[in-house]
Amino acid sequence: MEIKVLRNILEANDALAADNRRLLVRHGVAALNLMSSPGAGKTTLLERTLDALKAELAMAVIEGDIATRYDADRIGRHGVPVLQINTGGACHLDANMVRRALDELPVAGLDLLFIENVGNLVCPAEFALGEDAKVTVLSVTEGDDKPEKYPAMFQASSALVINKIDLLPYTDFDLAAAMRRSLELNPRLTIFPLSCTTMEGFAAWLDWVRACAKRPAMTG
Repeated sequence: MEIKVLRNILEANDALAADNRRLLVRHGVAALNLMSSPGAGKTTLLERTLDALKAELAMAVIEGDIATRYDADRIGRHGVPVLQINTGGACHLDANMVRRALDELPVAGLDLLFIENVGNLVCPAEFALGEDAKVTVLSVTEGDDKPEKYPAMFQASSALVINKIDLLPYTDFDLAAAMRRSLELNPRLTIFPLSCTTMEGFAAWLDWVRACAKRPAMTG
């Protein structure tokens, strides 16, 4: 019975996500769904990305958290439209939440929408939101075994950002092993080792984001 209920929930969510996707494609908007565990650096990655691209692209952000609007306030200081969704306990955003947010954003004038999902390495991978691509953010402080522990997240993603590589000398994180494990789960994964502090590796990530913004009908 629980499996049937879950299947029904996911099917209903997928239908709403398809509606979101059609809305975004109609307006030529690409959408990226950023997922990670808490503290991996999604918000900082977004801040650096917005600053680097805001002269080129019209962007907006949907922020997902269980509570507070701290991240939305941070993003708002970068001069882009931002809408905070507080799930009130749910461990992920769903397509209905995103649709309500889209109704309050200037979608028609956008090139790119970022959706920062709730910090969690499990639930967000299961729920489509209408995005072009899912992006997993993994930090070197978390351990290189995370792909094998949470395979669905890495299998569902189009890109993997391995963040905080400036801290590699101070951790036992094996970058090569993390990349190998991720690619074994998903050979199509594009991987970006980078640092939001030193900006090492950031240019390749920005090029990928620019490419996504130019093809909003891609599938993630």
